[in-house]
Amino acid sequence: MTKTTGTVGDPPYLRIVAAIRRSIADGELAPGDRVPSTRQIAADWGVALATATKALTTLRLEGLVEARPRIGTVVAGTTPAAPARRRPSPAPDSEPELSLDRIVRTAIDMADAEGLAALSMRGVAARLGVAPMSTYRYVPSKEDLVLHMADAAFGEESPYRSDAPADWRTRIESGARTLWGLYRGHPWLAQLSSLTRPLLVPNLMVHGEWVLGALDGHGLDPTTLFDIHVLIYSHVQGLAVHLEMEAHAEAVTGQSEDQWMDSRAPEIQELVESGRFPTFAKVVGGFENGYDLRLDALFEFGLKALLDGLTPVIEGRESAA
Repeated sequence: MTKTTGTVGDPPYLRIVAAIRRSIADGELAPGDRVPSTRQIAADWGVALATATKALTTLRLEGLVEARPRIGTVVAGTTPAAPARRRPSPAPDSEPELSLDRIVRTAIDMADAEGLAALSMRGVAARLGVAPMSTYRYVPSKEDLVLHMADAAFGEESPYRSDAPADWRTRIESGARTLWGLYRGHPWLAQLSSLTRPLLVPNLMVHGEWVLGALDGHGLDPTTLFDIHVLIYSHVQGLAVHLEMEAHAEAVTGQSEDQWMDSRAPEIQELVESGRFPTFAKVVGGFENGYDLRLDALFEFGLKALLDGLTPVIEGRESAA
């Protein structure tokens, strides 16, 4: 897609709009084709995510592109020959299908595809094809919307049953893997809270209840029991925060993780050859094909190590009880 379309003095977002509009008019992007995501635009054009979001929102308001759940933003089915006028705000009685659930699901799809930084009430309204103020009738602010999104996302997968496994370890492993899968599917989730200021939404509490139930009845005092629960959760969330961070870094730099590491080879080599870090040099020199940071494998490795270390604490207290 050419990036020279548009007037040099135009704001960056208008130059992006002009380039994508031209690609559509020339047939380079056909109806149904995916257009660059917010992250891709940010990386290709060297602009902020907010600028990229504004460009896509403008194209949606012109009717040139449309958002499709789980797919992303695509060229609209019928492409106007010339830029269309901005759609008038729909009248309230023309929006009977608008609901809190639809707003939340649209916002989740947007955050999944473009990151939480790209989320805005105006952007969600544009994807829904409604007036910006329409969404405020259902949710008063972006902060409230994010809480609804988190609750909905954490409630998507809940294999927890009343006939839970009697074995505490099997139960905790199941809960930790379920939570990891949710973070994998929605990387922005791990960015919403810290251990010191937890996210208090019912469907996250469901996951916590599962782990607490696994630990209860083993002779642990309340503080130790809750400490173990927090440690297990912090292992899952602590790794998951890097999912969204890496996606954002790739969008900003235009480099994949491997490409970024390759570009830092001279700095790494300098550290190895400095003589100041002999153990680091020995370990790095021992890799056959470099170190591959695999978050899924690291999650499983850490979970096993954590539970192995906690076993005598949990089962020892049970025996003494």
